[in-house]
Amino acid sequence: MSVPSFIVVCALPFLISACSSTSVASPPNPCGVPPAEDDWPTAKMTTVGFDGQALCQTLTQVAQGQDNVHALLVERHGTLVGEVYRTGPDLPISVAYGLWHPFAQDTAFDSQTQHDVRSVSKSVVSLLYGIALDQGKAPALDTPVLSLYPDLADLHNPQRDAIQVSHLLTMSSGLAWQEWGRGTLFSDETPMYWKASPARYLFDRERPDLPGRTFNYNGAGTATLADILSQRSGKSLSELARSELMEPLGIHQWEWVADIHGRPLAFAGLRLTPRDMLKIGRLVNNKGRWHGRQVVPEQWIEDSTRPHISTHLSLLALTEETTGYGYQWWTGHVNWRGQILDWASAMGNGGQRIFVVPKLDLTIVLTAGDYGSAAIHHRENRLISAIIEAIAAP
Repeated sequence: MSVPSFIVVCALPFLISACSSTSVASPPNPCGVPPAEDDWPTAKMTTVGFDGQALCQTLTQVAQGQDNVHALLVERHGTLVGEVYRTGPDLPISVAYGLWHPFAQDTAFDSQTQHDVRSVSKSVVSLLYGIALDQGKAPALDTPVLSLYPDLADLHNPQRDAIQVSHLLTMSSGLAWQEWGRGTLFSDETPMYWKASPARYLFDRERPDLPGRTFNYNGAGTATLADILSQRSGKSLSELARSELMEPLGIHQWEWVADIHGRPLAFAGLRLTPRDMLKIGRLVNNKGRWHGRQVVPEQWIEDSTRPHISTHLSLLALTEETTGYGYQWWTGHVNWRGQILDWASAMGNGGQRIFVVPKLDLTIVLTAGDYGSAAIHHRENRLISAIIEAIAAP
């Protein structure tokens, strides 16, 4: 499931299955230099401009706290300087689609443990769309979506025909959709696990608003974008992700959980290790480049991470404002030493985040297990603010 911070997770007995857990010990010193693993350079936090005592205090707060945070990683200028893992309850989407079951156990997370990223998946779909668009393998953003689906001729009318690809990217299609606040059983998102055609499911409903005017969070729009990419390329979303993003970034330990039709759940199914989530954040900070290679077009990164529409939500806001939305990326501002700086974030239900502040060359990754909770996002906001305040030098 995606971002539904207000969803109350309900029991679906027919989806119940047992949950496995790991038994890896947490790092003993949350303030020490992270171990050198994978291809991440590591160093003391003071070498990249942090006030060591202030950042250490925040890392220790997470390591010793009661919140169900599973991981916190901090990197700056491409160097990993903070890394905390914890043990806590989890409901992975790879087990019963992440819906409630009575056998969930605590998992001891570490750098090699994959974690649900939930709606961070949407931001990854956006990166893949930008790559394909640059290659001439995806429709232009002003393309009417229904023009790409001849089999949906019965759904054509002037209102639906006005909905373009860009409106799906910015979650402003105007179509009637309610994903938050109804409980899992009644969310419009839940049937996405078995619907044969995400596009038909999306468009076969009323359109109460003009496209492009109102933000309305909608996982079916992301699923339709992924379907368009798959149809144009003849490859599954997983195959596209592997060749165009994961392999270039050196990400080898990942999974994209599929629906009952075998299609990757574009809106919520990606599972990554936190260090690999950090790579995606560094890619965005580097304007689409990784180790000298332009993996995602620079212009797409800029367009995706700037606000195209106001969400009128303050859930993720770090200042007195509501957050914006780009192309499947959340946007906002942070106050650092009197400077108002832009941030962009991929965010998922339960407390999953890839958070970047380009002007500070900073990436923060968080994973957690408080699915259906709005409170975890507010607590993570405070952690992020504390980490930013701990930066002593540009």
